[in-house]
Amino acid sequence: MAMSTSVTELFGIELPILLAPMAGSAGSALAIAVSSAGGLGSLPCAMLTPEKIRAEMEAIRKGTDGPVNLNFFCHVPPEPDPASEAAWRERLRPFYSEFGIDPDAAPPGGGRNPFNEESCVIVEETRPEVVSFHFGLPDEALMARVREAGAKIIASATTVAEARYLEENGCDAIIAQGAEAGGHRGVFLEPEIATQPGTLALVPQVVDAVSVPVIAAGGICDGRAVAACFMLGASAVQVGTAYLQSPEALTGAGHRDALALARDDRTVLTNVFTGRPARGLLNRFVSEVGPMSDDAPEFPLATAAIGPLRAAAEKAGVSDFSPLWAGQAAALAAPMPAGELTVKLARDAAALLRG
Repeated sequence: MAMSTSVTELFGIELPILLAPMAGSAGSALAIAVSSAGGLGSLPCAMLTPEKIRAEMEAIRKGTDGPVNLNFFCHVPPEPDPASEAAWRERLRPFYSEFGIDPDAAPPGGGRNPFNEESCVIVEETRPEVVSFHFGLPDEALMARVREAGAKIIASATTVAEARYLEENGCDAIIAQGAEAGGHRGVFLEPEIATQPGTLALVPQVVDAVSVPVIAAGGICDGRAVAACFMLGASAVQVGTAYLQSPEALTGAGHRDALALARDDRTVLTNVFTGRPARGLLNRFVSEVGPMSDDAPEFPLATAAIGPLRAAAEKAGVSDFSPLWAGQAAALAAPMPAGELTVKLARDAAALLRG
């Protein structure tokens, strides 16, 4: 089957279904499956070394002829703040003691890399059809090089103001990320998360505000949501949570177990894992330290201190200290192979739109 929209024409894909680039949960196998089914596969690069990005891209090119999206973060790395990180480890001391971990053994650092010169070289080498950015855009010189490499450029907006900014700065399409979406909020102009709109409200207002195609994201786990987004004016959808239970995903066992029990009222925005608001399923760490904590160092410096706790808990068979990223519609997701899911989302939406 095929569904033609301005986004399918822009990216050279058959189905207006984009795989959300979920760092830590999505790799080459998931990207291959979605692209092979006619959607746009994505590779999240923020947590990968340059060598790993190249290896994953090589695997993708061998595994599918379909287009691929390389995704990068665009945050400005904060200056190291030893006092803040030490205070954060002190806040976590009771948990360290519970697992017999020395709090001073937690390494410093962020674990999330922003788009930079080295990243741009990889884009120029591998020539992905699409490059997407989260947390804004890189500087104009890097943007120009990405475009010269032949890539279409897209980025996330959580408000109309952010969408206008992205269009004014050269994006070929805009991802309208509603508050329902799992994972990190793509905020870069509007820090107040409490006022950010949901998908149903955001998408039509972004469509009215910009002239480039709009890709809806947030709360999309079945064909009904896909069809609703098209009715609101979107030209494609970006889907993440629905793919987390696919066999091709890198989702850990504890995360899969939590997703299988997901409810509409069990996700929350929290900053305790990375220092930046992200939506995930409630667990012990989120409940006892967050959901939002002023003690968490600036993104991504909160991450390292959680690592030893996460490793110890997962070794014990629990996900109390693991980030269980998920959107509000997680309970609607039906576990199935990613290619099958991609086709089903498009087919079910098309049937509904035909009436």
